[in-house]
Amino acid sequence: MRRALFAATAFLSLAPIGQTALAAEDAPEAPYVDDRSSADAVVRSLYSAISRHEFARAWGYFGDTKPAKDFDSFVKGYDGTDKVEVATGAVSDEGAAGSIFYNVPVAIRATDKSGGEKVFAGCYTLRQVNAQIQAAPPFDPIHIEKGALKPSTADFEEALPPSCGDGPPPPKKDTALEQAKKAFLATYGDQCDKQFLADEPTVFSIKYKDKDAQPGDPDKETRLFHFSCSAAAYNESSIYYMTDDVSGVQQLQFAEPKMDIRYENNDSDGKLLGMTIVGFQTSGWAVNSDYDEAAHTITTFNKWRGVGDASDAGTYLFSNGNFSLVQYDVDASYDGEQNPQTVVDYNTAP
Repeated sequence: MRRALFAATAFLSLAPIGQTALAAEDAPEAPYVDDRSSADAVVRSLYSAISRHEFARAWGYFGDTKPAKDFDSFVKGYDGTDKVEVATGAVSDEGAAGSIFYNVPVAIRATDKSGGEKVFAGCYTLRQVNAQIQAAPPFDPIHIEKGALKPSTADFEEALPPSCGDGPPPPKKDTALEQAKKAFLATYGDQCDKQFLADEPTVFSIKYKDKDAQPGDPDKETRLFHFSCSAAAYNESSIYYMTDDVSGVQQLQFAEPKMDIRYENNDSDGKLLGMTIVGFQTSGWAVNSDYDEAAHTITTFNKWRGVGDASDAGTYLFSNGNFSLVQYDVDASYDGEQNPQTVVDYNTAP
C-alpha cells in the first residue's frame, strides 16, 4: 500500500510528447527551497530537491513512513526525470493527540530528460508534532506522512484539486490575519505571557469613505487585529495591528505626551503642583485598551497603582485610514481619588 501511495512521484516511464528539450548545460537550475515553516512549504521544498537531484534532501522531508523500500530505490525512481514544477492549494488541518495533520492539494508537471511532460494531481498529508512536547533531540519538524498523486489529463494550470478529502473546499486563507499573527509572534513572542500566544486575535473590520472619494465610490476597508499580550495585577497590555490594501500589515503605534510633573518637595506623596507637556513619543503597547466599533475609537487606561488614583488615558480616533490621538488625560495626584486632567484635546468629527 505504501508503495502505491507514492508511485506517482517516481516517474519511471514519462513518455515524450514532442517537446524539444534544452541541452543539460542550457537548462536553468531549479531554485533551492528548504522551508519547513508550513505544510505547503515542505511540499514545495520536496520538489525543489527532486528538481535539483538532491535526493538525500528530498528523502529527509518524509517521516518514518518512507516513499520507497529504501533510499536507493527512491533515487532510481527518478532516473528519467529532469525537473518537476509544483503547485499547492488551500491547506486544511485537523488536530489529534499532540499533533496537527495537514492535507495539501498538489499538482505537478514532470519533465523527462528528453523534454516530455506529464501532469499529476492529488493530495499530501503532513504531520506537525507539538514542539513543546518534544523534550529531547532529535527534533521532529513538519514532515510528509503520505501522498497520493494520479496522472491528470488537465493542463498543469488547471489540474490542482480544489481541496483534499470528501468535504467542501477549505475557506480561503486569510493572508492578512496570518501575516499579523506572524509579526506578533516574531516581535513579542518572548515578551508576552505564554497563555496568550496561542490565542487568536480579535478582528474588526472598519469601512469608511476616503476623504477624496467621489460619489458612488465603494467603501474602503481597514482591518484591526487586537492581540492580548500580558496581564498583571491591575493592568493588561495589548498589541494592535492593522492592514489595508495600500499599506499592508503594520503595527499600530500610539502617540503619548511626555509629561513634566512637579510635586511639592519633589515627592509624589506631596501636593501636585503642576503638569507640562514637554514633547511626544509613541508606544506599541496599549494598556487596558478597548476598541469601540460604533465610535471608531481605541481607548487606553494605564493605572500607575492599583487603586487607580494616578493614571494616564488616551483616546485614538480612526479617520481616513489611520488612528490619531484626540484626547489624553493624566491623573498624577495620588490622592486616593480619580480626578484626571485633560492635557491633550484634539477632538474632531470623524
